[in-house]
Amino acid sequence: MLNIAWFSTGRDEAARQLLQVVQENISTGAIKGEISLVFSNREPGESRENDLFFDLVHSYGIPLTYFSYKKFKASIEGQEDWRPKYDREVARRIVKFSPDLCVLAGYMLIIGKELCQKYNMINLHPAPPAGPTGSWQEVIWTLIESKAEEAGAMMHLVTPELDRGPVVSYCLFPIKGKPFDQYWQRNDKETLFKLIRQHELAREFPLIISTLKALSQGEIAIRDGKVIGAQGNIIQGYDLTEKINREVKENPI
Repeated sequence: MLNIAWFSTGRDEAARQLLQVVQENISTGAIKGEISLVFSNREPGESRENDLFFDLVHSYGIPLTYFSYKKFKASIEGQEDWRPKYDREVARRIVKFSPDLCVLAGYMLIIGKELCQKYNMINLHPAPPAGPTGSWQEVIWTLIESKAEEAGAMMHLVTPELDRGPVVSYCLFPIKGKPFDQYWQRNDKETLFKLIRQHELAREFPLIISTLKALSQGEIAIRDGKVIGAQGNIIQGYDLTEKINREVKENPI
């Protein structure tokens, strides 16, 4: 049983939808594990969206731990080292749950060195392995400007180097050919941007779910900061391209 700590700011409907989908897969046994706690860097009353997210967490009976980074930062204003101090407090609050894996699911803070070295933490990045870093907007514009052949998404281990941790899993899709070519030919970058984002978004939830299934069923494992395949060999990411593209094709955008 995979013991999961779920990190989410809980700032929008997508955060709730992802938690719902994961819980559904846990309840059916597709993901062999449980979410032993949800951690948020916001607290009740900070926003309506947060409160809706917290209500959902409570409805599943999952322990909720929250710690407002805004209030913490304000309480030590002027101290440049507030981030490591915040992460140490986070670690203190979750240690009793002994999670095997921490999943960053819309967690809107960059994890510091101490915390990501203490736990196995995975995060979604909307780019192919070794692809562009930065926000999803920055990734897409870089792909367009470089006239890339492929886009994609990956789950990676969280390390002090932003978006460059070892790849846990990934999927790719072409951005040349139908329906992209007509916009490349017109140099219609705005439409290309929207279309690439649409196709990437369609793969995010399936990639997260498939990755958790693979980890919980022993298809892959994380040991000593490395990703291990079913045969015990170190792998450079579990390629879920075929599986996820098939799912997207069966459930068209």
